[in-house]
Order: sequence, then C-alpha cells, then structure tokens
Amino acid sequence: MTNVQDITSPMSTSEKRAVASLASIYALRMLGLFMILPVLSLFSEQLEGSTPALIGLAMGIYGLPQVLLQMPFGLLSDRFGRKKIILIGLLLFFIGSVIAAFSTTIYGVIAGRAFQGAGAVSAVVMALVADLTQEVHRTKAMATIGISIGMSFGAGIIAGPIIASFGGVQAVFAVTAVLTVLAMLAVIYIVPNPEHSKLHRDAEFVPEQAMNALKNPDLLRLDYGIFVLHLILMAIFVVVPSLMRQAGLEAGHEWQVYLPVFAGSMVVMIPFIILAEKKRKMKAVFLGAVGVLVLAELGLSQFHDTLISIIGFLAVFFCGFNLLEATLPSLISKTAPADLKGTAMGAYSSCQFMGLFLGGVLGGWFNGHYGVTAVFLFCAVVALSWFVVSLSMKPPRYLANMLISLENLNEQVTNTFVSQLLEIVGVVEVTVHNEEAVAYLKVDSQLLDKDQLQTLLDHYAD
Repeated sequence: MTNVQDITSPMSTSEKRAVASLASIYALRMLGLFMILPVLSLFSEQLEGSTPALIGLAMGIYGLPQVLLQMPFGLLSDRFGRKKIILIGLLLFFIGSVIAAFSTTIYGVIAGRAFQGAGAVSAVVMALVADLTQEVHRTKAMATIGISIGMSFGAGIIAGPIIASFGGVQAVFAVTAVLTVLAMLAVIYIVPNPEHSKLHRDAEFVPEQAMNALKNPDLLRLDYGIFVLHLILMAIFVVVPSLMRQAGLEAGHEWQVYLPVFAGSMVVMIPFIILAEKKRKMKAVFLGAVGVLVLAELGLSQFHDTLISIIGFLAVFFCGFNLLEATLPSLISKTAPADLKGTAMGAYSSCQFMGLFLGGVLGGWFNGHYGVTAVFLFCAVVALSWFVVSLSMKPPRYLANMLISLENLNEQVTNTFVSQLLEIVGVVEVTVHNEEAVAYLKVDSQLLDKDQLQTLLDHYAD
C-alpha cells in the first residue's frame, strides 16, 4: 500500500471540504423540495383546473422521474463525469422550479414538479463523495450526507409556510430556484475535482448485482417499508394542511405547529435510537414505531375536526416517522453484504420515491372520491400491512461496514492479508474485489480490536 491507513484518523482538509460542500448541495436541493410539502396542497386549490386528484398528482409526480432516471444518471456519471451530470440534474431541477413558479394552472405546476424530479442526481452525489474520500472515511462521509438530509427536512417544513405567507407557493418555488443556483455554483467553484472516478460498490448501483438485492427477502422487506413510509408522508401532506386551516390555524402560522412537532419528535426519538443501537433492541423498537404510525393514522381518521387533535396525532405520527426514517438506512447497511450496499441503497431509494409518487396520487384520489377520512384509513391499512410484514423480520446483525484499500497488493499477498483480517476480533466478513483494490468488511464495532487492525495495516504499508 502506498500509505498507512489510519482507521482512527480524522478526514483530511480536502476530504472535509468535499464532504461539507456536497452535503450542502444535497441539503440545498432537498430543502427546496421539503419546503413545498406543507404548502403545495393549500395553494394548488387556487390554481386553475385544480381537483383533489390533480393536487395529489402535483404533490407526488416528483417521485416518478426520480425512479426512472436516478440509476441511469448514476451510470452516465461513470462515463461522462460526476460533476457534469450533477450540473445537468440541478439545471433540470432549476427549470422545473421556474416553470412551477410562473404557473397559474395546476397543469403547469405538475409539469414543473416533473422537471424537478428529473434532476435525479442523488446517486451521482454519493458516487462523487466516494471518489473524494478515502475508504476508511467513507462511512463517516455518507453519514454526514444523511444528517444533512434530516436537517433539511425539518428546516423545509418549517420555512415553507413562512415563505408562502409572503408570496404564496410561487414564492416557495422561486426560493427553490435560487437555492438551486447556489448549489450549481458550489459544484462549479467549491466541490473539488476527483483525480479519477471508479466504481464504488458501497455507494453506487451496480446493475449486475441487482438480482442479488432483489432476491434478498430481508432487503425487500425494508424496501417495502420505505415505500410505505413515504407513501403515508405524502398522502398526509395532501390533506393535513387544509384540515389545519379549516380548523382555525391562521395562514402563515403553520410553522408554529411544525416547529414544536418536529423538534419534539426528534427529542422523543433519541432514547429509542440508543435502545435500538446500543442496547441492540432494534426489532422491538422498529415494530413499535410502525405501530405508532398505525395509531396516528387511525387517530387522524376519527379526530380531524379540531386543531388540537390534528396537532396531537401529527406529533404522534412524526415520532414514528422520524424514528423509522433514521432506522431504515441503518438496517439496510446492517443487512446488505458490504459490497452490495450501493446496489441495495439504489433499490431502497427507488422504492422511497415510488412511495412519494403513489402517496400523492392515491392521497388525492381518495380525498376527491371519499374524503379525508378515507385518506387516513387507507394510510392506516397500508401501515398495518407493513407491521404484519415486519413481524417476520430477523433481528439484524449489529455489524458496521468498513473499507480497506488493497492498493499495490498482489493477489497472493491479498489472500494472506484477508486471512489475517478474519483472525482479528470483531471482523466478521471480508469480501475482496481485486479489480477495485478494495476489501469490504463487516465488523462488530463493539468487539472490534482496532489496535490489532491498525497493527496489521501498518505491517502491509510501504
């Protein structure tokens, strides 16, 4: 190996710059998306041609092109370069935001949202993160991106109503366009250029591995979960903003609901995350959170006439939602073989966006044909189906992923190195891809002898 791999070292300055800038780009883009959620259904009612079904379609259409284009964009970035494809995706997102901002009909907003969805560069951003970070820092870099998404969600549902109170949904789309321009400038001037791009099985979808991911029942169960979770999220936002307005919440004051609800749910979530991860009670916590979703939907179906009841059950919903939103990616990481993680996350992400699409479409359809009670009952039934499916889930293996560079090791030495890795306490699995010069490890973080591992890495360094 050309350099000693220090598994306890901090990121280099260039790595910190790369991760911080890409996390900011991801957050800016997602902030623009999340700001729309709590206000689009309210203001779409005022657009020419609006019906409940079309409002739902406008909410959910974003997800469909994401499903269709996310993986092709990732493959194109391998050939034409990450930053070029990211800029193309952001340009499409910008065009969609402008179209929606100037639209006076529901059809224009639907078209704008579809263009926004066509900017499907999430997978490309992850691949660029992998290009710009050392193997030993990859997991930390991906976690930073995940945190930025969570923060942008909370900020978005709070900021959206405030901005809309000044200029309607058009103002929200206009701000989204400005944020997208800032993200494009960051890609051009701040994000470092990778010395070279290569395949990263921990961060990218690999087509030839797709069947392995689809044949794994544990991964499919988690894919169904993220599909259901985001279907319910979108369906709720199709009807809840209008219900709160009808119950007496003044326009522009929605943030006074979303801020305490979201912040409170995050505080409630923390002890359960500790219980799930540190105390290794993941399955019990997971099933409990899905059960909370069922109760929240049933409560909303029966008690949505008063503001206090809507807020109360919305708070219950977000307690379950935020806990599951944090838990599901962790379960994917624990469940997927280390060298299948990128492919597994690609399938997972596609299911997430399909859930957003169908949640908007079905939420709008049920609302138009049967009313808001039917929307919540439908969501309760879907959440219950997830609970039933999850009963058969195996308790996860509490294993983390770790990557080790095999640069400049020949095949014979690599085999010896791998056998020695497996002798280290806490190293459970090692998968080698010689063509990538990377070893993918599954380790038990609580048992891993880091000193022993570092000594072995030092031994094989130049």
